[in-house]
Amino acid sequence: MYRDLILVSLSLLLWGFGETSFYSFLPIYLQNLGATPLKIGILFGIYGFASALAHIPAGYLADKLGRKPLMMAGWIIAIAATAVMAGSASLAPFAAGMILYGTTMFIIAPLNSYLTVARGKWSVQRVLTLVSVSFNFGGILGPVFGGYIGEVYGLRTLFWIALLIFVLSTLTLTIIHPQPVQPRSKENDGKGLLSNPRYLWFLGILLLAYFSMYLPQPLTPNFLQNQRNLSLAQIGQLYSISGVGIVTINLVLGHLGAQTGFIIGQFAVGLFAVLLWKTSGFPWYALAFFLLGGSRLARSMATAQVRMLVHEANMGLAFGLAETFSSTAIILAPMLAGYLYNHEPVSVFAIGVGLVIISLLTTISFGLFINKSRIKSISFQKI
Repeated sequence: MYRDLILVSLSLLLWGFGETSFYSFLPIYLQNLGATPLKIGILFGIYGFASALAHIPAGYLADKLGRKPLMMAGWIIAIAATAVMAGSASLAPFAAGMILYGTTMFIIAPLNSYLTVARGKWSVQRVLTLVSVSFNFGGILGPVFGGYIGEVYGLRTLFWIALLIFVLSTLTLTIIHPQPVQPRSKENDGKGLLSNPRYLWFLGILLLAYFSMYLPQPLTPNFLQNQRNLSLAQIGQLYSISGVGIVTINLVLGHLGAQTGFIIGQFAVGLFAVLLWKTSGFPWYALAFFLLGGSRLARSMATAQVRMLVHEANMGLAFGLAETFSSTAIILAPMLAGYLYNHEPVSVFAIGVGLVIISLLTTISFGLFINKSRIKSISFQKI
């Protein structure tokens, strides 16, 4: 693996440990601060909206100014946001810090662009899944650590610890090499994305897929604590198992074609929702959270498909648009989840299963159309 990939992986490993130590417990901490399930859903929706606003300009600026400066900006803003959350003892300022943290999701487009260029001879899906493993390897221990610290010292302590870890992660990132900006021409000035029907159709696929996969997730910790009587430590263990699932699934299936991996990832999340809906008992929940790792596989494979549909000079903007569509799902899904949870908690998972099935059928149809088009194109070229 190249030097820069190693450094980015190490930085993400640290970040994964710090973020997952508190992120898994955000819904519960918000509840402790006085937020109702509906308010929690709305806050996560605003969190998603904040990240959605930043993706497109970040992707565009990454293509124009370079990827490393945008990545560094995201890491630094995240440190500031975590400091706000750690220093807040009431809902309003904490929510402000949480929303600011949501804006740092804009690093995804520059980061994916950086990794795609630095990959060497690796395939796009392989480098994205392996580097994703780094973040989620840290995420294996983070929730267990967070559950223990939360039980003994209180959840607020987690944000101070995460702050220190994020500083180390940022220092590691500072020593990666910058990458040259790709020259632009009239054919790849960014406007071509709007006249690329396959790319535009795929954005619609992403919106449906991400909405379906995310709907069962935001209030799962509350469901496990309130309806299934699990402790914070047990919930932390489940999210650590999810980290193991992410690492295992990405390592084992990261070599697959992007379309196949995208389908398998969605199917795994559908099984996660089924198990939480229809079963009870910690072993079943453990299996469900292991399968939840398929959501990260789906994201990596979706990004790989985006890269196949666009010119390299437009990568940042194309990834930014794709992340905006995924963020739109993160805006809408928690609001629906909060409404459903208030009405009937288990309905979040039942509705989620139905939407995943619809998304799978749509994804498979799109894949068949793309493959059929490629076959026709090859046949035409031979003639």
